[in-house]
Amino acid sequence: MRKKDKIVLWPLYFDSTKSRVEGRKVPKGVAIPSPKLDEIREAVEQLGLRYEIVPDASYPKLSWQKSGKLVVSKVGSKTQMIKEIGRQLLAVRKGR
Repeated sequence: MRKKDKIVLWPLYFDSTKSRVEGRKVPKGVAIPSPKLDEIREAVEQLGLRYEIVPDASYPKLSWQKSGKLVVSKVGSKTQMIKEIGRQLLAVRKGR
């Protein structure tokens, strides 16, 4: 059942090595190679968003890979949130 006040974030959404067809949701300029669930969690925390981690979840198209996901409280549109989290993720990766 879908929840209107939550969005799901898969690491694949932010992966610069993937195409849009393969599941990337952000522009290449905002994407990073092979993002980790922990990096996305850190970016979401820095933006002050509430979240829940599901570490053993599999992206539907890649059901054999356990990439994990974050379920985040929705603030604004999903597209805008994903882009903002992607920008913050870029900052997190540069800071490491």
